[in-house]
Amino acid sequence: MRHSTIIFSIFLVLFLSLAVFGQEKEIASVDYRVGPKDLLEISVFGLDELNKIERVSEDGKITLPLLGEIEVKGLTKSELERKLVQLLEEKYLHNPQVTVFIREYMSKTVSVMGAVRAAVQGTYTYELLGRQTLLQIISKAGGLTSEAGDEIIVIRFHEDGTSTSMKISIDDLFIKGDTELNIPLQPDDIINIPVDKVVPVYVFGQVRSPGALQVRRSHLPTLLQAIAQAGGFAERASKGGVLIKRRDENGKEIQIKVNVRDIIKGKKEDIQLIENDVVYVPETIF
Repeated sequence: MRHSTIIFSIFLVLFLSLAVFGQEKEIASVDYRVGPKDLLEISVFGLDELNKIERVSEDGKITLPLLGEIEVKGLTKSELERKLVQLLEEKYLHNPQVTVFIREYMSKTVSVMGAVRAAVQGTYTYELLGRQTLLQIISKAGGLTSEAGDEIIVIRFHEDGTSTSMKISIDDLFIKGDTELNIPLQPDDIINIPVDKVVPVYVFGQVRSPGALQVRRSHLPTLLQAIAQAGGFAERASKGGVLIKRRDENGKEIQIKVNVRDIIKGKKEDIQLIENDVVYVPETIF
C-alpha cells in the first residue's frame, strides 16, 4: 500500500513535470553557462567554413577554422555569440550573423542510480538546466520502482574535493509532502535510491499460517514478529523448543534452539532473523 501511494505520487509529479519541461528547458538554456564536454553547433551566415559542430575541451575551449582556439567556458549562449561576432568583425566580416546552439549539455549533469525505472540497466544521467529539484529529477528518471527502500541518498561534491551525503525519507518527501526535502540539485550530484529487495523468511510447524513470509531486506522480522506474521502459535505449539535453521557464510546449516517463553517473559532478548531463515515450531508432546 505504501509503495502504491508513492508510485502514484511519482507519476503525478512526472505528468506535471513533462507538461512544463519543454518550456523550462528553453528558458533555462538562455542562462546556461557553457562548460567542458558540451556540444556546440555554430553557424555563421555567409561563411560556411565556420559552420561547425564542436565539443568543448576539458579546459573549456573550442577550435574553429580561421579563428583558432577560443575560450568559451563560463559564457552563456548569447555571450558566446557576441564574442564570435567580435572576433569575426576584427578579421573577416562586417556585421556577421552568428548563431550558437547547445546540442548537448554535458558539463552540468546529475546522476540517478538505484530503484528508479530509467536506471534499471545502470546509472541515468540528466542534463541540469536552470533550477531543478529532487522531485523533478526522479520524475524524469521514470519514478521509483517497487524495490525502492525508505530513503534517498544525495551525494554532493564540493570545490575543495570533499563530499557530503544527505539522507531524505521517501515517506516524508512523497507521502507527507515535506517541501523542504525537495532540495534544489547542483551539478555532479549523485542521487541514489537504494534497492530494498523482498526476501523470504520461512515459518513452518505449529503456527496458524505456515509458509514463506515475503519481507523487505531492511525490515527483517525478529523471531516473535515472524511467528506473529504467520498467524501466531497453533494450539499444540511447543513454545519451549522452537528451532531456527540458517546457513552460515560457508553454506553450512546451523540450528538455534529457542525457548520463546523466556522471550515473552522478558528474560531473554528476541532474536533477529536473517534472509532465508527457516523457523520451525514443533508440536508439544503433552
